Amino acid sequence: MKIAEIHICQYDLPVKNGPYTMAGSQIHALDTTLVKLVTDNGLIGWGETCPLGPVYDTAHANGARAALAEMAPGLIGLECQVLALHRRMNRLLTGHSYAKAALDIALHDVLGKHLGLRVADLLGGAVTERVPSYYAIGIESPEEAARIAREKRAEGYGRLQVKAGGRDVQEDIAVARNVWEQIRGSGMRLALDANRSWTMRDAQFVSRGCADIPLVIEQPCASLQELQALRPLLCHPLYMDESSEDLGIVTGAVGRRQADGFGMKLTRIGGLHQMRAFRDICEAGGVPHTCDDAWGGDILAAACTHIGATVRPDLLEGVWIAAPYIDGHYDSENGICVEGGYITLPQGPGLGIAPDESLFGAPVATF
Repeated sequence: MKIAEIHICQYDLPVKNGPYTMAGSQIHALDTTLVKLVTDNGLIGWGETCPLGPVYDTAHANGARAALAEMAPGLIGLECQVLALHRRMNRLLTGHSYAKAALDIALHDVLGKHLGLRVADLLGGAVTERVPSYYAIGIESPEEAARIAREKRAEGYGRLQVKAGGRDVQEDIAVARNVWEQIRGSGMRLALDANRSWTMRDAQFVSRGCADIPLVIEQPCASLQELQALRPLLCHPLYMDESSEDLGIVTGAVGRRQADGFGMKLTRIGGLHQMRAFRDICEAGGVPHTCDDAWGGDILAAACTHIGATVRPDLLEGVWIAAPYIDGHYDSENGICVEGGYITLPQGPGLGIAPDESLFGAPVATF
């Protein structure tokens, strides 16, 4: 079975009740890129990549499509094998893991359909059919953050991530305290995510100001050097997110105990193939982590859910998907959603998603 066609599509995902606010940015809508991979025996696989704007990570939507167009001609006729795909992509283009991830996801979808297996089974086997999710509260006032926390506690979420940074740290401390008062005693876990926006000084102020609250601090500063120096100065566990750019960094961080956990993005690390290795590295080191992406529709949500379903349960911090923040689904019957704080693992071979292609219009490029 070989790759016969690659189609690249573009689609806009408006933010429901937007904007979604993070430190230094407001997001009203996002531009997602979809890949339709067709094999020489007629099977179709879907992939997706959706950078969270041009400044969250070293990725942007136009760059994804340009990178895919650069690689696609050299992939036609390639055997549908995961290692072969990654080795060929790496010979065709250096870097751009977020674009390569879309092709990786599409190939896993095709292989699952070819073998009659769910992607979770290709990745080692699901350990649960109900995958825990978590909710991310954007930059809000202490009162509004508390209101959302009460609401999400009632909905059944087991974990909250609260965005911080880009303002006086005393307000971040007040938000953390107000949210904790709403979830205290519920068993819910709490993470404070600054998205690289704090100085080392501010991170210490916040940690000491919340010293009595059991929470984790996620990606407080921008560089690996800052994180390494900061970790022994904090009162809380330190999680890496944006700094965990590839498997080499992850392996070093786990081996040297530079981080207590990870917020990992599927497309940042290059796809399901790398996420499988990431999962195993973390399990070997006993390191908890999430299985997320920055944004995206049903295809990315399904991919994150499939890999999340294979993680050792005591190490899975949850699977974040964008579904609660956007309207509509690619697949009206099997669209991925959160119910009671959990995501039901899709059934059927491959990703378990059959998108309505008419939503995407004509491809922006075909090979």
